[in-house]
Amino acid sequence: MQILNYLQHRTVQVLLAISLYLIFADFLPINLQRGFYTASLLIKDILVWTMPLTVCTFVASTVHSFGKKALFFVIILVLFETLSNFSSVWYAFFVAKIASSSIISFDQVASSSDFTELWRLPLVKPHWWSPDKGVMVGVILGFLAVLRDSKPMSNLINICSDGAKWMLAKVFVRLAPIFILGFVVQMHQKQLIEHLIANYAVLVGWLMLFLLAYIIMLFAIGAGFKVAGTLEHIKNLLPAGGVALTTGCSMSTMPWTIACTEKNLENTGLAKAIIPATTNIQQIGDCIVNSFLCFVIYQNFYSHSPDVTLWLVFSIMFVAARFATAAVMGGAIFIMLPIYEVYLDFTPEMIAIILAFNVVLDPLVTSCNVLANGALCRVFEMVWGKVDGSKHKTFTA
Repeated sequence: MQILNYLQHRTVQVLLAISLYLIFADFLPINLQRGFYTASLLIKDILVWTMPLTVCTFVASTVHSFGKKALFFVIILVLFETLSNFSSVWYAFFVAKIASSSIISFDQVASSSDFTELWRLPLVKPHWWSPDKGVMVGVILGFLAVLRDSKPMSNLINICSDGAKWMLAKVFVRLAPIFILGFVVQMHQKQLIEHLIANYAVLVGWLMLFLLAYIIMLFAIGAGFKVAGTLEHIKNLLPAGGVALTTGCSMSTMPWTIACTEKNLENTGLAKAIIPATTNIQQIGDCIVNSFLCFVIYQNFYSHSPDVTLWLVFSIMFVAARFATAAVMGGAIFIMLPIYEVYLDFTPEMIAIILAFNVVLDPLVTSCNVLANGALCRVFEMVWGKVDGSKHKTFTA
């Protein structure tokens, strides 16, 4: 029974599928393996085509859900979430520069394999059909629904959002093992797995170091840079971080996150108001890890770092997409991959590498998300106290 429970976890399913493939790869017909890769590319192409509409409906639903209640609080919270995510993406940019410059350059893997997909969708996506247009339209529709108080428009947004959520949660997320397996097949056939282990292992060490430093800094800010206070705040959040590490899910860890965060706050009601609203939006661990990996992978494949202008456009879309990921637990990777492809020109090989890292690092990233959310809740309390002048006023969710 315990084994069956573990098999229901998406990460376990993915790791099991990958392990079985690597064990029996040499015995599988090449066309079957090409079929796996074709299925992955088909899922990716469908995601790229549907993502502008999906992001539009999720962003519109998020804006609409704020309504007119406590509008000032919501505006400050949204600005705070946006700034915290944006800052973490740029932090990843600079530390990735430091890490990559300290490592001897490594060449791309040389492969003579002509492993390709069986077929692709014969459709060319127009340049204007992109996630940024979906974000803009979603914001406009959401505000229109709130300002006009239009019930038909509100109902339409809710229906579209529920439909997109169902499609991601019930279809795409359940296809995750097949989706990732196809790219692993391609990595194996082109000897990218050995290349990944040999060339990226040291950079992962750098990543963990920089991620830990950033989270400690957040706790230090919340504690007024007092060493004893910082250690106390970290100690209070460790149980929630431990639960997240074992469950691999920020949402299921939420009760522990709220209870642990309350110990670090003056107005404990803020934890109940902020943690549920920001758990899937404010994901510092995910922002730093994936931005860091995007930088390193981009540099490795294109032999130069992404320039500041390119990274600015990417970071804006990356942060905006975080508001869309809040709607679907476990669906973040499906929303982010089109962002990588559209704005950083990620190839299938690059997507395969970042997918592999997401699978391996998922429990650690989730734990870091929870710890950072708890730390930032205290930072927001400090900001809210100064903006609202309500430091000692009890806040109720």
